[in-house]
Amino acid sequence: MSSTAITDIATLVTNDPSLARGDSPLGLIRDAAVVIEDDRVVWTGASSKAPATDNRVDAGGRAVLPGFVDSHSHLLFAGDRTEEFNARMSGRPYSAGGIRTTVAATRAADDAELEANLTRYLAEALRQGTTTFETKSGYGLTVADESRALRLAARHTDEVTYLGAHIVAPEFADDPAAYVDLVTGEMLDACAPHARWIDVFCEKGAFDGDQARAVLTAGRARGLHPRIHANQLTHGPGVQLAVEVDAASADHCTHLTDADVDALAHSRTVATLLPGAEFSTRAAWPDARRLLDAGATVALSTDCNPGSSFTSSVPFCVALAVRDMGMTPDEAVWSATAGGAAALRRTDVGRIAPGAFADLVLLDAPSHVHLAYRPGVPLVTGVWRRGERVV
Repeated sequence: MSSTAITDIATLVTNDPSLARGDSPLGLIRDAAVVIEDDRVVWTGASSKAPATDNRVDAGGRAVLPGFVDSHSHLLFAGDRTEEFNARMSGRPYSAGGIRTTVAATRAADDAELEANLTRYLAEALRQGTTTFETKSGYGLTVADESRALRLAARHTDEVTYLGAHIVAPEFADDPAAYVDLVTGEMLDACAPHARWIDVFCEKGAFDGDQARAVLTAGRARGLHPRIHANQLTHGPGVQLAVEVDAASADHCTHLTDADVDALAHSRTVATLLPGAEFSTRAAWPDARRLLDAGATVALSTDCNPGSSFTSSVPFCVALAVRDMGMTPDEAVWSATAGGAAALRRTDVGRIAPGAFADLVLLDAPSHVHLAYRPGVPLVTGVWRRGERVV
């Protein structure tokens, strides 16, 4: 196996709990080095003590952190919703109904167009440091369109989510119960072989608590693990349902009661916050400080989708979380790396420690804090994915 040492790292973010000190969860090592063999990290420590390797890369006094883990995205779509965004910025509030516009365009697109869009946004995200991503179906809402979306996604990631329950398909507008039967029956049968996860948009205008429970229960019976869109637009039953079914993640978590916060803090369910959605809809920000202070595990992700959060930039979301959601820079970076890994129930990504995949980001800055300190600046200057330098 070929080995590579990256040396002269000003600040190495390891997310190794054994190295965590004080208020920071990041396990920082100053004047550090990391050694990669094949696709794994095998050593971290002081740069002066780095072992001999086949190759050496000089980080030049810059920061290295784990590749971002984007645990919530919607990249299987066609079409454009510029007009909707423009109207919303001119005063019209966001609602779940805009999804239907993308459904129509996605159904009309062929496989080549959908996969080209997917790979375009994946490349865009990779350039900004995302090395692990989850993505969902949800813009087809027919058996054929949902299954093809998942089949295409599975060519590019293991973290594939069946979201037939995004909204009620237009053809079933007058009979949502029949659509739930489809989602939990024939559509699930076609989609389960291509997915790891099942998701549902539990929200007014989409699916209520009983419908969401039926969807997640059916998926779990087919071997898919639950995650859920919860409490985005209003207070609702989504978070409590997530904890009830041991969902890996409750996503959005914008409108929470004290009972919701307590339930998350005493469960394995990660609260995944998606500040790009609030930025793009001028909605109230999730209160990350409240969740963190209660002891909940928090992840940060992009929610990249054509309607409510059309960004693939995790660094942008880190900056928003620090500026508007009460997170410290250390907390935001942890949530965008180790937090995302927790939301996917992964221990092999989101950290730089022996045994983890060698997914690394090199910043053109001496510290990870610059991700929030210099918002909008393209600081990512190098990316390794599974040990191979790809940026």
